Amino acid sequence: MRRRSPSSKLIFSLLVFSLLPPSLLARPFVLVLSQEDFKDAPSDDASAADPESAAEWDEFGDSDGSKSEEELDPGSWRQIFEPDSLTTTTATSAVSSTELDALYYSGVGKMLSAVTSADVRLMEEATGEIEVAAESGYPAAQSVLGFLSGMGLLRERSKGKSFLYHHFASEGGNMQSKMALAYTYTRQDMFDKAVKLYAELAEVAVNSFLISKDSPVIEPVRLHNGAEENKEALRKSKGEEDEDFQILEYQAQKGNAGAMYKVGLFYYFGLRGLRRDHSKALSWFLKAVEKGEPRSMELLGEIYARGAGVERNYTKALEWLTLASKQQLYSAYNGMGYLYVKGYGVDKKNYTKAKEYFEKAADNDEVGGHYNLGVMYLKGIGVKRDVKLACKFFIVAANHGQPKAFYQLAKIFHIGVGFKKNIPLATALYKLVAERGPWSSLSRWALESYLKGDVGKAFMLYSRMAEMGYEVAQSNAAWILDKYGERSMCMGESGFCTDAERHQRAHSLWWQASEQGNEHAALLIGDAYYYGRGTVRDYERAAEAYMHAKSQSNAQAMFNLGYMHEHGQGLPFDLHLAKRYYDEALEHDPAAKLPVTLALTSLWVRTNYDGSFLVHIIDSLPDFYPKLEAWVEDVLLEEGNATILTLFACLLTVLYLRERQRRQAVVAPGEVALPNHPNELGVPAPI
Repeated sequence: MRRRSPSSKLIFSLLVFSLLPPSLLARPFVLVLSQEDFKDAPSDDASAADPESAAEWDEFGDSDGSKSEEELDPGSWRQIFEPDSLTTTTATSAVSSTELDALYYSGVGKMLSAVTSADVRLMEEATGEIEVAAESGYPAAQSVLGFLSGMGLLRERSKGKSFLYHHFASEGGNMQSKMALAYTYTRQDMFDKAVKLYAELAEVAVNSFLISKDSPVIEPVRLHNGAEENKEALRKSKGEEDEDFQILEYQAQKGNAGAMYKVGLFYYFGLRGLRRDHSKALSWFLKAVEKGEPRSMELLGEIYARGAGVERNYTKALEWLTLASKQQLYSAYNGMGYLYVKGYGVDKKNYTKAKEYFEKAADNDEVGGHYNLGVMYLKGIGVKRDVKLACKFFIVAANHGQPKAFYQLAKIFHIGVGFKKNIPLATALYKLVAERGPWSSLSRWALESYLKGDVGKAFMLYSRMAEMGYEVAQSNAAWILDKYGERSMCMGESGFCTDAERHQRAHSLWWQASEQGNEHAALLIGDAYYYGRGTVRDYERAAEAYMHAKSQSNAQAMFNLGYMHEHGQGLPFDLHLAKRYYDEALEHDPAAKLPVTLALTSLWVRTNYDGSFLVHIIDSLPDFYPKLEAWVEDVLLEEGNATILTLFACLLTVLYLRERQRRQAVVAPGEVALPNHPNELGVPAPI
């Protein structure tokens, strides 16, 4: 995402984090609003006077949470990875409705098996079946063919053909192609087109959310974090806690109230690969309540309000939510407020009462309360319309990961309500919500494949998500290529990827990730140009990439820029600027003390002994370094960088100082050795 410069006169600065946990983000999303961003709303605004008008703003409407993910994401690979999670009706129709369905899923299944078994012939057979289905107008097959054309898998890599296939698939209703197209438009700054697609995708995602509780987030994780960290993230993303599900289910059957509640959650949200079954969830929640488990009351209220697995009954919903609120389950107030806003299960609509319940939820740090108050002030429901105040409530909710709040902020800047239109910002916010859609399940399947040792399948799935604009997937796919090389099962135009194809593909993925704020990716791009890995060595482009990483406060990039100024590589030879960058690196990362100290020592040698053999040796190190690069990567580092060069300079400096001390020790009688003086760079001469 390309950031736009904020206006000069600030009214307030609001920090909005992505929907993903902060530890998983490339960078936080910062929203800065100025006086120029506001516009005066007319006093006779019809939507403010009539809460029932401007229906597009009515976010208290019923959700489509009862729809299956197969209906929301047609052509999903769910029946391949989670066949048991399909409803009976969906599973039957997916298998027997048409020959094209069978041909498509057969092709996808073979494609995934091919990257697991490294079978090029099977991949050719798979792509053949997908091509036949695509030529017959099957949208999901067209989408996969667009993906394969963009990758250059057993065919000439063609962005044009990829775009064309995704266009046709998108017109046919394929959501994953809509994601790919929206991301493509965003990269080209074609925000007018991107925002329309992302708005549609975000709406699908939001409609799948529930009234007062969101389903557990499937957290994309960075593979370089390590296997144990990834296993923990996967366990949480599936809704697992301390118990294995089979043990948990056994405990529930034996009458454990807490276990009953958890099993109900698994069925309600469709976790652990279980088929989402609201009827079973209702049964377990009722049993848990009988055993004294209060948390089930809130979910029962929501089940009856939504009519999930049971006939919709707002009166019962209000009863259960009221009981839950008395047990200090404050999020139940959101459900109660919703019923009063809609006039469901109560005598009539009561906006005052609804606001009171939303405020109780907000006062007890329930994010839904802040969101719902934002909606009331945005539309003027029971309160005087105040877009600025609504925006502040949405910001609080967004900071706590409420996707609906991001959606509302996106609509505000898309339509221009209270604020001037800002299509690039609206596009970015819609994108955050869209990435929470059902298609995000690809991330879980990719991680599961990786943890099982199926690197090829993991790479394929992450590549699919990378095309759709997921930054973490772009980073993971690139990391697999760099880490596993030939074992990544990467397939190119005529079989397995050549070294050049792997480097080019990794370079492209890292570059896309860097565009979305991944400073680590920008650093690796700089290294690629600096060392000529997978591309022509280009110090100027390396410096540009390091500057991009530096703009995101990356200490390593600052250090590398200092080194390049010191040696005049891609940047002007300037020792003072070199020292400034070295100092900045230390300010941003105290762990950089050793390399910075060594680098400053190198500057001292260069300044005080210009033209000496030591400077000559230091300058010759870049030519000598490639011969030791493999050893450095295997023994000292996982990735090459300019820091290692200073270690050699340090060794040479130590040898020089020892020789100097030896000479001073034999000074003639009566002579006095001159004391050392600090040099102009501020680095004390070694004693």
